[in-house]
Amino acid sequence: MTKDDLYQTALTILNGYDQYIFNFNQVTREIPANFVHRDWKALQENHKKRLRLYKDHLKNIVPQCRDQLGEKIAHADSWKVLKSVYLEKIKARTDKELAATFFNSVFRKTYPGNSIQEALMFVEAPFDELPAKIDTSLFFSYPASDNIQTIFRKILNDFDFGAPYYDLEGDITFLEKEVRQVIFSRYPATSETITQVLRDIFYRNKAAYLIGRTFLGKKWMPFIIPFVHNEKGVFADTLIFDPNIMSGIFSYTRSYFMAPIQTPSQTVAFLNSVIQHKRPYELYNAIGFNKHGKTSFYRDFTNHLRHSKDDFVLAQGIKGMVMTVFTLPSYNIVFKLIKDHFDPPKNMTRQQVREKYKLVGLHDRVGRMADTHEFENFKLPLHRIHPDLMRELKKTVNSLLKIEGDTLIIRHLYIERRLTPLNIFLENCSLELARVVVNDYAKAILQMAQANIFPGDMMTKNFGVTRQNRVIFYDYDEIEFLVQMNFRAKPKPETYEQIYSSTPWYDIGENDVFPEDFKRFMIGRSDVRDFFIASNPQLFDPEYWKEIQTKLTKGELIHAYPYPESMRFRSEEKI
Repeated sequence: MTKDDLYQTALTILNGYDQYIFNFNQVTREIPANFVHRDWKALQENHKKRLRLYKDHLKNIVPQCRDQLGEKIAHADSWKVLKSVYLEKIKARTDKELAATFFNSVFRKTYPGNSIQEALMFVEAPFDELPAKIDTSLFFSYPASDNIQTIFRKILNDFDFGAPYYDLEGDITFLEKEVRQVIFSRYPATSETITQVLRDIFYRNKAAYLIGRTFLGKKWMPFIIPFVHNEKGVFADTLIFDPNIMSGIFSYTRSYFMAPIQTPSQTVAFLNSVIQHKRPYELYNAIGFNKHGKTSFYRDFTNHLRHSKDDFVLAQGIKGMVMTVFTLPSYNIVFKLIKDHFDPPKNMTRQQVREKYKLVGLHDRVGRMADTHEFENFKLPLHRIHPDLMRELKKTVNSLLKIEGDTLIIRHLYIERRLTPLNIFLENCSLELARVVVNDYAKAILQMAQANIFPGDMMTKNFGVTRQNRVIFYDYDEIEFLVQMNFRAKPKPETYEQIYSSTPWYDIGENDVFPEDFKRFMIGRSDVRDFFIASNPQLFDPEYWKEIQTKLTKGELIHAYPYPESMRFRSEEKI
């Protein structure tokens, strides 16, 4: 095979990437119209459509590459040349990091063995991850010579949401008041003060977000302005300065943003200066480039491995019946492997579990379900696997393991953010904090329900607690769509035989749920159990669950605010 032949294969891969990113942007450009027309169902469908594009385009490109490579498909030297040719073709592009990731995906699907080959693909970043300087064309700038009202008026005039503002002057008044109370009470404006706002509008669910920063007090002060659209028009819902809330808006527990981003690395660099404590791979995920986010994560993880010495160990918590979970204590993620065999009463297959995780990946996670990345043939240094962990792996997931020299290869796994299991958290926290967290546990369940997700197994061991004491669900093998469940009140026994029956004397369908039974298992800690039940009566009321089902079947999208509703400027306005 000549270099010209390999040039053609490189062109095939690059054309495949170009078609993918064209379709990605085309779907993204439909979102503003969804927002204008308040067509939330179409917006959700576009979100799912965009997520499926990557895999769909790989299915088209990989067979072409196999045909073109022919017998050279497994020749390392051919792939080295192909990689070199491809790198030359993409190095001047503004989205070159995404194009390199696409090459990696094609390689993994084409080269025999589906393995990670450092010399034949872009395992290490061929370019700087983020630009050294942020392009000023990325944002609007508003100088300190303008007063606050003028700045906000210019901002609102610069951003066209395609629908009229409900109360433009009211928005300006609310925004100015918030700045004076939160910022100018601590930091006076100076001649150096300048405000920058990203030109791209970030859409998700029923909201659109402006993201900016102000140089004040010799540092950048980030902010986010969420806008919503109801039958009265578009209006600013709040102004956010709290870094924890901003971090939550870009959380791994939420759906990806839809924004017409031209230069991803530039946007990530700007966001990296605004959203604290987020690594670049998390921001790539958040803005919808989750495949490159996966690549960026892998580089971050392997770099951490090179600079750490601790062993991989079993994760804390009760062992699951479906998953074996382990972690590296010095790195904030867990690895989840589907077991070879499931203990009763679990009677599903490995493929069914994978389908549940795929469902969550495509669904609105409403800030309550952890995002995952799926890997195949994941390599770990064998000497870093603790003996206790190795025994557990061989016992529970042996079919997924392969040892080559000093490397453990895991055929399939998921990675997920590490959280403190809720049951363990409740064992060790104060009564005051326990009350806060159990109420958030109830809120998490109901917010998932409003997004048409029924967790199935709602025991506290299947939920985790973040560093901000937010409760997140992470065990997906029993989830179902809420509208498919049948919520019932338990029939009252009327006869002696019914009262003393050792088994239910009434018929129970496969999807029947009796909410009053939740009281028996949801909270084990005695000093908060009664408080939890008294504070969240709707959890145990089948009629409440049916009301949510009715709204969902009517096509209503129930908005989950990624910030406290008490912060809203117009809390009475429904969206």
